[in-house]
Amino acid sequence: MAFKITSSPHVNKNTHTATVMQRVILCALPGLAVQCVFFGWGSLIQVLLAISVALIAEAAVMKLRKRSVSYAISDYSAVLTALLLGIAIPPLAPWWLIIIGTLFAIVVVKQLYGGLGNNLFNPAMAAYVLLLIAYPVQMTSWIAPATVAQHSPDLLSSLMQIFLPHSGDISTFRLGIDGITMATPLDTMKTNLSLGMTTSEILAKPSFESGVGVGWFWVNLAYLAGGLIMLKLGLIRWQISTGVLAALFVCSGIGFMMNPDTHGSPLFHLFSGATMLAAFFIATDPVTAATSNRGRLIFGVLIGVLIYVIRQYGGYPDAVAFAVLLANLCAPFIDYYVRPRTYGHRAGN
Repeated sequence: MAFKITSSPHVNKNTHTATVMQRVILCALPGLAVQCVFFGWGSLIQVLLAISVALIAEAAVMKLRKRSVSYAISDYSAVLTALLLGIAIPPLAPWWLIIIGTLFAIVVVKQLYGGLGNNLFNPAMAAYVLLLIAYPVQMTSWIAPATVAQHSPDLLSSLMQIFLPHSGDISTFRLGIDGITMATPLDTMKTNLSLGMTTSEILAKPSFESGVGVGWFWVNLAYLAGGLIMLKLGLIRWQISTGVLAALFVCSGIGFMMNPDTHGSPLFHLFSGATMLAAFFIATDPVTAATSNRGRLIFGVLIGVLIYVIRQYGGYPDAVAFAVLLANLCAPFIDYYVRPRTYGHRAGN
């Protein structure tokens, strides 16, 4: 029997970057749709605005660099970055917020490092952290889910709130059916724990249902479904997503068993905030993640541990962006010490 020996890399699928990006975007759309169901048209508006700015910024930079504009835009990497950032920010955030974030993601984080394949940090998460630190009020002004909201914004109200932020008071859309201003489940949990309340008392609030924030469970479930489709299609490897979710489950489980009055349950952590979005759509970015199978698993575990530690003991309710960026810094270190053994060589040689 004759064997054909070829040099690495060994690729069994002839898939273009644009095709991969398009499929990832399609897999994220169910999550975006569910997000719009619970939080209104704002998320869709933010995504469309971010995509428009991203394409213009990408074209302008490529023109300055005297590179092919059509080639850069047609790979859909800028569209995916804009999609993730638009999903992550509050639906009714003012228009200038998403523009600043998108410009920073594309021009600074992506293009100043040399473009696609050369950036050290995940562009969407780097932009998110910039906005969160610079504009904490706007970045934490999430509205109440439609099922428990006293007032839900329609398309016109969403457009006016985003593009004419002084035309109305956003706090109107943050009120629950009990007339109390609502925050995200993670923010509510952290704030009330600091006030001396127990988790059981917090979860009894109208904004929670079956131990998870109202609406957020279904949003995370939709992104989980999209992530599983990506795994099925071979768009991502299982190691990073499994590492993130397993580490977060174990850490939150240990904390919950030690003191259930001051620690959220594993179910709460897995289906709150941007957990599933991070595990399948953000942490799996092939450019900024570790490259070997064992390295990817370590990379994912590191993100899961950091998410829990920052959520539980840090100053920010949701720690996805910080965890991903810190893991991005560690990716070269992980790749250096966790390298696959060269075929034909013994371990250590």
